[in-house]
Amino acid sequence: MSDQTDPAEKALFEAPRASKPSRPRSRRPAPTRSVARVVVDTPLPHLDHPFDYRVPESLDQDAVPGCRVRVRFNGQLLDGFLLERADTSDFPGRLAYLHQVVSPEPVLTPEIAALARIVADHYAGTLSDVLRLAIPPRHARVEKETPHTPPPPPPLPEPDPDPGPWADYPTGPAFLTALRDQRAPRAVWTALPGPQWRDAIAAAAHTAAVAGRGVLIVVPTGRDVASLDAALTARLGPGHHVALTAELGPAERYRRWLSVLRGHVRVVVGTRAAMFAPVRDLGLVVLWDDGDDVHSDPHAPYPHARTVLSLRAHYSRSAVLIGSHTRTAESALLVESGWAHPIVADRALVRRRAPLVRAAGDDAELARDEAARTARLPSLALRVARQAARHGPVLFQVPRRGYLNALACARCRTPARCAACRGPLALRSAHAIPYCRWCGHIAGDWRCPSCEFPRLRATVVGARRTAEELGRAFPALPVRTSGRDEVLTEVPATPALVVATPGAEPTVPGGYAAAVLLDGWALLGRADLRAAEEALRRWCNAAALVRPAAEGGQVVVLADAALPAVQALIRWSPAAFAERELAERRELGFPPAVTMASVTGDPERVREFLAQLDLPEAAELLGPVPVGTDGTERALLRIRRAAARELSAALKAASAARSARREEKSVHVRVDPLDVL
Repeated sequence: MSDQTDPAEKALFEAPRASKPSRPRSRRPAPTRSVARVVVDTPLPHLDHPFDYRVPESLDQDAVPGCRVRVRFNGQLLDGFLLERADTSDFPGRLAYLHQVVSPEPVLTPEIAALARIVADHYAGTLSDVLRLAIPPRHARVEKETPHTPPPPPPLPEPDPDPGPWADYPTGPAFLTALRDQRAPRAVWTALPGPQWRDAIAAAAHTAAVAGRGVLIVVPTGRDVASLDAALTARLGPGHHVALTAELGPAERYRRWLSVLRGHVRVVVGTRAAMFAPVRDLGLVVLWDDGDDVHSDPHAPYPHARTVLSLRAHYSRSAVLIGSHTRTAESALLVESGWAHPIVADRALVRRRAPLVRAAGDDAELARDEAARTARLPSLALRVARQAARHGPVLFQVPRRGYLNALACARCRTPARCAACRGPLALRSAHAIPYCRWCGHIAGDWRCPSCEFPRLRATVVGARRTAEELGRAFPALPVRTSGRDEVLTEVPATPALVVATPGAEPTVPGGYAAAVLLDGWALLGRADLRAAEEALRRWCNAAALVRPAAEGGQVVVLADAALPAVQALIRWSPAAFAERELAERRELGFPPAVTMASVTGDPERVREFLAQLDLPEAAELLGPVPVGTDGTERALLRIRRAAARELSAALKAASAARSARREEKSVHVRVDPLDVL
């Protein structure tokens, strides 16, 4: 089941009164197409196929393909979706009857059902797991109050013949022309710095909508949804699109989802879950900032929005626009393979739009300030911040939230650990007592186990501590913070200091006067295959909020100027960096040049799973090796991209075999994991 609610209790809340099941002794099969093929809501891999049930005559009208049903399965009442109706069944025994039609609303369209099957097979998952992500929970009251045929919205305004923001890109107008002609262009778009990307997406959506096609836009955060919602309203007018986010609440979200399902609107903007929105006559899918890890769903089978939208566009023959201020190695591969074409601006225009970027650790600055390489706030950052603060707000990007997230002995630099669980010690404020981030134990009497020294020093500084330090360094300026606890959407264009974690940077009318990107080592030094790519993405997203260099906009990055990611930021050449990153990963045999899968769990179970796995000949096994501190092990499987389906099928077969034997402890199988190091 999709939750922990007892099935009988769930039926009381979700079952409509008009669809009560008949008593078994009075049931007769429907006169035509009396066989219903049902996908049952069970996560067990060996049960990942439709089951045939008999449709009783009493449910003949309500049992339509795509509706929600309840069936008897292994002595339990389980939810499911009716995929199709047929006249005959291949099952040789006696078919059980459908127990109930929960709702006659066909919430599972044929397109989404086919897409869910493809996604499940790609990620070695089950169809029911994907459908749980694709179809929101039912709200009977919302279904009844939402009209099936609302009044038609006002006509769409004709798009401006001027390509608008797309005129800044040599191939931009051609992309709009292809959308206008109902063709299916596929593009990877490297957006210019500044806020124009929102209007560019709205213009593309407007062009596709006027051509009579549906549009689906997926962005990382609710703030991005809100800004695009405003841009779409300005372009399309009210009533032509909906925004889908988790902040809406279950009822309102289901209401808007139903308006998409029933064809009331055909333009959708939303976060990750919207990638399965049932948009009719889909003609354009847009994914913004595909490198953000929030696009990867944390629930099995862990689909990524980039993969899902690419598969959906391929099978629905719709246009694709993958945009960002940077470019991922995966997007670079799409361009290199010819599957998509690049949309980039001329270098001269990029230089005019981008701010001036300087590295605090370059040779000139080291000659002027010997501490520039090690100081957290070197003199260059302080000088730029003071000068820029006279003309507007200054952004300080801090990689970590919190106060002091890691401590060490002030004398010998030994990391401070909890005496109870060996977890890292941290501080919540200047006057707080050190506590353990794992178990919460208060370490008021801590002493270094190496030298017995009782004092601590910070090794990792968070956003709140940074705000305190800046408040002392700039006492005349207000300091605002934006992070997980409180995310600011916008700040006024008045002198101030804004301390924000990556992704929580508020916008400023006209742009920031300057930005300081702190603790570059914390991003670049992570044990992650995508560390450099992710650092550049976060830096570019922050720098894109700064005024152009011609208007005095400056960016200071605290990192070694010789590093490729830092050079890509200074030159504002993310596409070239992505191409280099892809070439290096291909040489080393890392994704996306190859397909990888991970098998994680208890060491004994992982080895059992690998022993039962019938690997393709082209596959390579790496490991297993310990990961974490709980004894868990992980094995990596690597295969060339052309044989990725064979690896997924082998993983699915092994999972199904273990499931059929009712193995109590399972292993976690993940295709295309984000972390492979």
